[in-house]
Amino acid sequence: MGRSSETFGKKEVRNKKEKKRKEKEKRRLERKEQGKKGDLDDMIAWVDENGNITSTPPDLTQKKEVKAENIEIGIPKAEDRVNNKIKIRTGRLNHYDETKGFGFIIDSESKESIFVHRNDSDGDLKTGCQVEFETERGPKGLKAVNVKIK
Repeated sequence: MGRSSETFGKKEVRNKKEKKRKEKEKRRLERKEQGKKGDLDDMIAWVDENGNITSTPPDLTQKKEVKAENIEIGIPKAEDRVNNKIKIRTGRLNHYDETKGFGFIIDSESKESIFVHRNDSDGDLKTGCQVEFETERGPKGLKAVNVKIK
């Protein structure tokens, strides 16, 4: 008697493929028996005014008109968030070099050191004097402008 030309490994592969095919056919028949499940209305989700997903459509009577130019994209700059007002600050001139024309003001509220240049002041600055000033963003940080001696 001759040996079978089919090895054990080949039989295993063939049996696995057959089993997989039968399972697939079984799943297909089950789906067919259940009928058409889930029409388009069941698949739609709505978003309410707070951004939460809900299954009920929004009330169109409460719809608000929004202009595209009023939508802010990104985070506003810190200067813009302070009510768009220029705040006059007070402080003491901690260090001032008259030969070079710059110094540093210690803010009375935040106690931070702010750079000042002689071109941004209206009078003669001297170390230790009290000043009023506004701030703006300079190349290396905050810079005092419109400096007035009290």
